[in-house]
Amino acid sequence: MQRRHLIQAAGAATLLGATPAWAQAYPSRVIRLVVPFAPGGPTDSFSRAYAEALGKQLGQTVVVDNKAGASGAIGSLEVKNSTPDGYTLLFGTASTHALYNLIEASPRYDAATDFDYVAALGGAPVAFAVSNAMPATLKAFFDASIAGPGKFNYGSPGTGTLLHVATERLLQLTGAQITHVPYKGSGPAMQDLMGGTIEMAVGTLGGMLPLHQGGKMRLVGVATAKRESMASEIPTVYESAGLAAPFEALLWNVVAVPRGTPEAIKATLADATKRAMSDPKVLASLAAQGMFADLHVGDAAASAFVKAEAAKWKPVIDKLGDKVKKS
Repeated sequence: MQRRHLIQAAGAATLLGATPAWAQAYPSRVIRLVVPFAPGGPTDSFSRAYAEALGKQLGQTVVVDNKAGASGAIGSLEVKNSTPDGYTLLFGTASTHALYNLIEASPRYDAATDFDYVAALGGAPVAFAVSNAMPATLKAFFDASIAGPGKFNYGSPGTGTLLHVATERLLQLTGAQITHVPYKGSGPAMQDLMGGTIEMAVGTLGGMLPLHQGGKMRLVGVATAKRESMASEIPTVYESAGLAAPFEALLWNVVAVPRGTPEAIKATLADATKRAMSDPKVLASLAAQGMFADLHVGDAAASAFVKAEAAKWKPVIDKLGDKVKKS
C-alpha cells in the first residue's frame, strides 16, 4: 500500500474512533497496587488475593506496594498525586475513603473529588482479641479496666482508622478505660499483643483466627449481629460485652485511581475486577480467611457506596469528638 493510502486509512480509523494498530493496548506493563497499610494485616491479605486475580484477568502482573503511615494517608496521597494512566491503583479502606475527611481537621485529599473508583470489593468483620493473661470476655476485661483506669492499652492500625473508631465507640458504650496505642497496621499491633506489650488489639476475624487457634492470643468478640459460622465458638461483641443491642462494624475495601483516569481504562479495570471477584477460587480463598465479597462495580456504584458509608459513620464520629478527630 502506498504511503498516501496508509495516511488515509489511519485518518479513517481516527474518525471512526478505532485505535490505530501501533497504539499500545492497556495494560502493556506492570500495574502497581498501593496498599496504605503495613504488610500482614487484613487489608494487605485481601489486596494480595485481589492483585493476583486481577492480574490473571488483565494478562499483566499486578504488584502490591505497601506504603504505610498516617493511618493510610501516605499511600493514598501517593496515588492521588500519581499519573492517571491506570498503572497506579489504590487499595483503599473505610478508613481512607469514608472516615478520613470526617476526622482530619486539615485533610490533604478529598476522597470524593480526588479519586475515581473502580469498585468496592467487600471486606471482613471487625474482631477484638486480648492477651492470654487477660479475662476471657470483653465484659470482664472492661470491668477490670474500670477498676484500674490507665492500666490497660489497646492497639489499632492507626488513629482515625475504622478499627480505632469502632473500638472507641465500644469503649464509650461500656465505660471501659483503655488507652489507645496507634500502629502503622494491624500486623505490628498483633505482634505487640502476643508479646504482652498491649493487652487488647482490634483487627478482623480472619486475620486473628489462626493466632487464636494457635493459642497465641484470645479472640473475645466479633462485631457482627450473629456468630460467624467459621468460628461459632467465638461470641459476638454484643454477647461478650453484655451490651443492650448488637454491635456491628465491617472493614471494607475499595479500589481507586487518580481523578482524571481515562474512562476506557476504568472500564477495563472494572470489568476485570468483576470477573476476578466472581472466580469461585478467589471467593473460597477469601472465605477461608474470614473475608467476604460485596461488589459495587464501576465509578458510580462504588462512589455511592463510599458516600453512604461516610454518612453512616458521621454521627458516631461527631459523638466521639476529640477521641478520634484530629486537630
